[in-house]
Amino acid sequence: MTTTQAPTVSPPTGRAAVGALGLLALSAGALESVVAPTLPLLERELGLDPSGAALLGVVLLVTGALVTPLAGTLGDRYGGRTVLIRLMAVVAVGGTVSAVAPNLPLLLLGQVLQGAMVGALPLSFVVVRAHLPEGRAKVAIGTVGGLFIGGGTVGMLAAGPVAESLSRHWMFALPTAAVAASTLLVHRLMPADPPGRPRGTRTDWPGLLLLSGTLGSLLLVLALAPQARAHPVPLGALLVLLGAFGTAWVAVERRSAAPMVDLRLLARPAIWKACVLTFVICLGTSAAVFLVPQLLDERGDGHGFGLGATGIGLVLLPGALAATLAGPLGGLGERRFGSRAVVGAGVVTMTAALLFLAAAHTEIWHVAAGKALVALANGLCVTALMTSTATAVDAGDTGIATSLILVSRVLGYAVGGQLGGALLTAATPPGSTVAAESAYVTGFVLAGLVTLPALFLTRTLTRGVTA
Repeated sequence: MTTTQAPTVSPPTGRAAVGALGLLALSAGALESVVAPTLPLLERELGLDPSGAALLGVVLLVTGALVTPLAGTLGDRYGGRTVLIRLMAVVAVGGTVSAVAPNLPLLLLGQVLQGAMVGALPLSFVVVRAHLPEGRAKVAIGTVGGLFIGGGTVGMLAAGPVAESLSRHWMFALPTAAVAASTLLVHRLMPADPPGRPRGTRTDWPGLLLLSGTLGSLLLVLALAPQARAHPVPLGALLVLLGAFGTAWVAVERRSAAPMVDLRLLARPAIWKACVLTFVICLGTSAAVFLVPQLLDERGDGHGFGLGATGIGLVLLPGALAATLAGPLGGLGERRFGSRAVVGAGVVTMTAALLFLAAAHTEIWHVAAGKALVALANGLCVTALMTSTATAVDAGDTGIATSLILVSRVLGYAVGGQLGGALLTAATPPGSTVAAESAYVTGFVLAGLVTLPALFLTRTLTRGVTA
């Protein structure tokens, strides 16, 4: 069992180093999110059919889910700063490829390389915990996590206007330049953190490959599920493959002397509860993330607002600000009141906001206020869960423990987005592009009903150490 290292960064340097990590998180979050709001534009410019657009939308999530556990484990073993800088160099290359890509294959390659950015968060937590005392580490983790979430919202807001006024190439190039610059700042300002485990510990490559197959097949199942009637055989084959990969992965990890994911760690109540809560909360959040822009763009009879990309961005701006503030607030709240209080308040707020959106969505302020509350609640919940998880395990397990939370976040967003898309598709009459208002109401109600039971699991969390 490793012990927590004493802080090695002086307060001024610590603030500057954490600030650099925050800028990196903000830039990476922005780069992660630029594709989703501009899929229609990319379809037109690249001549994509719906299947190509769907593949482009899911490939970054697949890569992120695969890279995150590996990044967390390597950060625990070899030091978070070293692995983080190398990982972000790969992301910068991916962003550059996406920026210059003239066709779908090269753009897909860029997105695959960009997916490595999801692994940056657990590495940031490894670095923060190595250099700061526990109280300050909780606030710093909350700040970095919140800036990543806020960066994602900023990217969604800015992508449309940048692509329309400049070109689709610039919507990748600008955040990529910010990622490269902030990575250099981290390299300059953040001292190296000592490895958490002996360097001789070999990497569990069989476990990594099987976990990659499990997560990849799971996300492909989710991507294909809305078209289950049209593609029953491929979906069935993917389900069989998912079961085989998952079973083999569990068997290999249980026997490995140095597993990629220690199942004993995942079996701890604090870890599996945090993973389940993150999945459920992000599933509910993703309904709003998907449905709200669609509703703002909708031109239905009695519902929708017919806004363009810039107008949608302005309506979502309060949510972007709320998501950015939620990170440090969640870290401070977890430090003072404990994770149970913060997550409980977030779940109640999110459920109320989703049900509010279901009942009231005829005025723009209804949609803006509801989406802002959802963003605030999500940021509070996920930040508190990541913060409590990062500081509840041994310092040598910080990376892998927080990576499990991030994988749960990715899966929650993937499931929620697919459910929202399936609802709108089913409610759109043949030959029409306008979904019925009932689909939006049903989507918001279902998201609220899915999120509400998380409150009962939240009550079983430990209060945490308060300050």
